Amino acid sequence: MTAADRVYYIIKQRILNGGYAAGSYVRETAIGEELDYSRTPIREALRRLVSDGWVEAIPHHGARVVGWTQHDVEEVFELRVLLEPQVVRRAAKRIREAQLNLLTSFADQMEMLCEQEDECAIDKIAVVNNQFHAELVTAADSPRLQRLLETIVQVPVSRRSFHHYTRDELLRSMQHHREIVRALQSQDGEWAAAIMRAHILAARAAQMRQKQPGNTAQVEQQRKSELSTS
Repeated sequence: MTAADRVYYIIKQRILNGGYAAGSYVRETAIGEELDYSRTPIREALRRLVSDGWVEAIPHHGARVVGWTQHDVEEVFELRVLLEPQVVRRAAKRIREAQLNLLTSFADQMEMLCEQEDECAIDKIAVVNNQFHAELVTAADSPRLQRLLETIVQVPVSRRSFHHYTRDELLRSMQHHREIVRALQSQDGEWAAAIMRAHILAARAAQMRQKQPGNTAQVEQQRKSELSTS
């Protein structure tokens, strides 16, 4: 792990656990003094965090943590639960063999990453998950749905959901991916839509649970307990 990688993961973890509150600034000088790093790896890490949507660059002020209110998150998931089942309904009648193979490959990758059981693997799962959902949108062949989802779905919300999953919830999410692929192979749009709805609602529950006082520590303790007995 490079110095920039280490800074990236430290800052991101602090955003996830509330160490850096929404709207607060991540100061290069403070990070450099704390971790004893030069500005070069810190700036590289901040550029990645901006690119991934965790912080935003404010001219003449620095990097500010992107804020998401409970209302914002609820609204995103309410819209996703309406739109994404329709995506797979359409995809069931239009999907090609090559697209099914690609979705299966994404599911394989995510399951292998689940076996690694660390924070870096969770980030990689989130990236592949986004590719999985994007391929479903492509298979649906609906430019209007695609434009709506590109406007609504924000990567940080998706990524934060994975970080708040318990081990059982993460494995259930992987099972949803497999069942969505099976439904599409059967060209059963209603089956695929039902699983997608459950998939989105599970992500919403994990994300919203983090907003409740005291729950972050409880879930983290549960995750550690599950890992130690697995």
